[in-house]
Amino acid sequence: MRRRFVAGIDSSTQQTKLVLVDAATGELIRSSALPHPDGTELDPEHWWSALHGVGGTRPTGASAVSIAAQQHTTIFLDEEGASLRDALLWNDPRAADCADRLRSELGDDTWLDGPGLLPDATHPVSKLRWLAEHEPDHAARVRTVLLAHDWLTWRLLHRAAAPTTDRSDASATGYWSPRTEAYLPALVRHALGHDIESPAVRPADEAVGTSRHGLLVGAGCGDNAATHLALDTRPGDVVVSIGTSTAVSMRTESPARHLSGRVDTMADTRHGFIPIIAMRNGARVLAATARMLGVTLERLDLLAASADPAAGGALLVPFLDGERAPRIGPASGALLGLSRNSMTPAGIARASILGLGCAIADALDTLAGLFGEPARILLVGGGARSAALRQVVTDLTGRATEGPEHREHAAFGAARQAAWALTGAAPDWPPLGTIRHDPSPQRVWADEVRARYRLASGAR
Repeated sequence: MRRRFVAGIDSSTQQTKLVLVDAATGELIRSSALPHPDGTELDPEHWWSALHGVGGTRPTGASAVSIAAQQHTTIFLDEEGASLRDALLWNDPRAADCADRLRSELGDDTWLDGPGLLPDATHPVSKLRWLAEHEPDHAARVRTVLLAHDWLTWRLLHRAAAPTTDRSDASATGYWSPRTEAYLPALVRHALGHDIESPAVRPADEAVGTSRHGLLVGAGCGDNAATHLALDTRPGDVVVSIGTSTAVSMRTESPARHLSGRVDTMADTRHGFIPIIAMRNGARVLAATARMLGVTLERLDLLAASADPAAGGALLVPFLDGERAPRIGPASGALLGLSRNSMTPAGIARASILGLGCAIADALDTLAGLFGEPARILLVGGGARSAALRQVVTDLTGRATEGPEHREHAAFGAARQAAWALTGAAPDWPPLGTIRHDPSPQRVWADEVRARYRLASGAR
């Protein structure tokens, strides 16, 4: 039988990645990547240029392609389909006050019972309010609002038909209900001042068109849902993705309703839900600490592993880029509990990893409190390459974790979706090999460190 290949693309915050895989087995054939400019406000043409540069517009040998991308990043289009201004990325903080006003004007129940989240600066609905208040001329001209994967998929189809999305990215907008599977136009009107045209929500197994080069194009999805798809998660599985940001999400059969707003109810690209706690800070915390100490990430890991498990009382509050979960207003990082004994490279390295690990452990506990103990905890992303961080998360939670073999999971999830659209059946790819991490018998320090973190982070 002739082998068929599919391409998966992940347009993340930092780069565009493409993988070409065997549609029947999931075997990686080749991959490529190109970086994106840094910033929280960018011309979306940068992402299109990177997609073209990795071969995504015509991936050699591929019969189908699907695109995953950074969630919440918002692109404003006029009636001609042209971008009105630079896109606002998910981590752009300017709409924070607007989000607070949306909450106070409509009440938290409206948001929790509708889109299943409380708006913050990240969500597109808050960005619509910001545009209405600060750039009213642009706001008046907005006809369509797309997220990154919607826009890239539409561009790949040469804008020949109306834009499409999937349920995972629709649920990231703040004006689509994962419970009723419908848009909430009243929320758009309240935020922006007028109606918009929203992309049609298409199922995960559906092709949304064919490119000019005869390439079948799948519906695509948000990056978090793509990672769950790549890992073939089941209800009860938790994915801890430590990349530019940290996202802790559980596959569930019911939505979340968390009064603090810490948990957003996202829809899974297949069916069901992936309630998620999304934090702004992730692997960049480790990179910043390594830069401060003048060492490589590999050396940072060794230093942290060699230190006193509790870092001699030192702890980094890891809000180096502010924070959105927990919602504690203006947030910044802090290095606390220093002494002559802890103020060493090893102590600082350990304090950094403990801070990030505590944030992850608190998120895991929140999801477990809502939905019960996780079936599996899967650690993925660039930050999960840190052996010290993997063990810290395991010890702080007292729960076994698993490390799937490292790969570009969001891109593989998109490839899996492309194979689904191509063949008409969910791919039965072999499961990834994983490494199990068990809590250390000597984790007596863990409870004290977590209590110290809660006190320090709650006070800031």
